Amino acid sequence: MPEGPEIRRAADRVARAVVGVPLLGVEFGLKRLAPYESELAASKVVEVTTRGKGMLTRFDCGLTVFSHNQLYGKWYVTARPQAPQTSRSLRFALYTERRWALLYSASTIEVVPDAEIARIPFLAGLGPDCLDRLTTPQKVLRRLKNQAFRNRSLATLLLDQAFIAGLGNYLRSEILFEAKIHPGLRPRDCDEHQLMGLARAIVKIPRRSYKTGGITCAPEVAAQLKAEGRRRRDYRHWVFRKGGQECLSCGDAIVDAVYGGRHLSYCASCQRDEGRG
Repeated sequence: MPEGPEIRRAADRVARAVVGVPLLGVEFGLKRLAPYESELAASKVVEVTTRGKGMLTRFDCGLTVFSHNQLYGKWYVTARPQAPQTSRSLRFALYTERRWALLYSASTIEVVPDAEIARIPFLAGLGPDCLDRLTTPQKVLRRLKNQAFRNRSLATLLLDQAFIAGLGNYLRSEILFEAKIHPGLRPRDCDEHQLMGLARAIVKIPRRSYKTGGITCAPEVAAQLKAEGRRRRDYRHWVFRKGGQECLSCGDAIVDAVYGGRHLSYCASCQRDEGRG
């Protein structure tokens, strides 16, 4: 499933193609939403934003399209009239004179008045967005200490959108490595220094991924490995999906494991299971 940085970058691409541009048409692949097509096509898109892993496409008629890619959804932005070669099902399309923004295979799409956005069940349950400028390390630290979260395993907590929205599987591996914290620990097992380091990583790693197009490894390390001729998959992440390979920090073998029913990678040397109480 795309995580916060990928959805934000998709929103940026869609925004560049359609915001403020006259629409030739709007199409929904879901029959229940077809009645909105003509009204939206007669409007203009004024903003494309994200909240966690959801996208909000806002029109000047006072309606907003909320979409969530879930596991299989994917946005394409193409030059008219070139549609992508795909077997996916078209769910939402914005057509302009020059560009098409096309969402395929997404299972969650709603059209709501602007005033009712906060009532969308998915959005109502979200915690602070990891990419929001108002989400500071200090705010994250307070949530880590909150009674609702402090007794939970970090490996599962970092997948809970009610804790911090936009995080997901590759980000949790990279965040925990950046903070040098074992995935089995809980916030209550960590001292103040560890918690602050974790809070900073929760803010830093998603924003680094958004800025670099998915690279979560330190920029200087990635640049060095790239200069050496290494493949992108070798320098994209610190540990995620690199089980058995050498840790870029200490040289020991990275471990692939399953936490919360999902794949997770970590370095047992850099991320020792200490402090549990």
